[in-house]
Amino acid sequence: MSVDLEWYRVFTAVARCGNITRAAEELFLTQPAVSQCIRALERELSCTLFTRTARGVRLTREGEALYAHTLRGCEAIAQGEKVVRGMRDLESGSLSIGASDMTLQFFLLHPLERFHAAHPGVRISVTNGPTPETLDKLRRGRIDFGAVSSPLTGGNTLHVTPYTDLCDVFVASPRAFPQLREKTVTPAELCALPLICLEQNTSTRRFLDDWFGSQEAALAPEFELATSHLIVQFALRGLGVGSVVRDFAAAQLASGELFELTLAPAPPLRSVCLVTDPGAVLSAAAARFLDIIQSYYSHK
Repeated sequence: MSVDLEWYRVFTAVARCGNITRAAEELFLTQPAVSQCIRALERELSCTLFTRTARGVRLTREGEALYAHTLRGCEAIAQGEKVVRGMRDLESGSLSIGASDMTLQFFLLHPLERFHAAHPGVRISVTNGPTPETLDKLRRGRIDFGAVSSPLTGGNTLHVTPYTDLCDVFVASPRAFPQLREKTVTPAELCALPLICLEQNTSTRRFLDDWFGSQEAALAPEFELATSHLIVQFALRGLGVGSVVRDFAAAQLASGELFELTLAPAPPLRSVCLVTDPGAVLSAAAARFLDIIQSYYSHK
């Protein structure tokens, strides 16, 4: 298209005002500049768009036909600008996060509460899944960022920021396993017990498999479950020794419903990490939420 879009904006303003002077004032242009745009558009379209009247100008039939379309176009552009400003000012927009049960409950929940209170117009979507799935969605642009637990596999092209420590523990019911309360167990001895672990497609399970292998022990769980919440419930019922991040069983450990086994050596600490794609531009909502996370955890 050879026509300057500015000409259409000027044409629409003149048609709406019915007066070149008022249109110039509305557009913050000089009257000669407005007249020049109209003449240029008429030359390009090879037709007359306005006729002069005592009070200003009036659309010709060709001008009326053009105005019916440019009015809708200008209104659509104005609406688009309004939407973008709303996203910029966090009055609207969306925020898409990938997280596991653990990172959502113990890492993101408080910052999410703060963000939503400050920016209620922003839609928040949290996709729950294991770390490999979250990283894949991040690479494909399906989420703004991920909150995952280390270790990460295949995250070399992503930006990873560790935040808080995770402590993997093994918990059991004192009713079902009283003999283990005062005993220190080795990794090999622990593997001989009926274990309850997360499924194999999680970073936690991969970490434990690798760590037990480094201790010359083979992890062979009695139960493989989808969530840590279920692991705690199975352990409460005496179905085995549960492998969880300590925070997941904090209430049950405090009440005495479960106890923490003493394992020597114990697995090393892991981290909750925020993962972003360095090749992607963060939305205003995503950038603001990351600022809130940074502020929240820097003061803890």
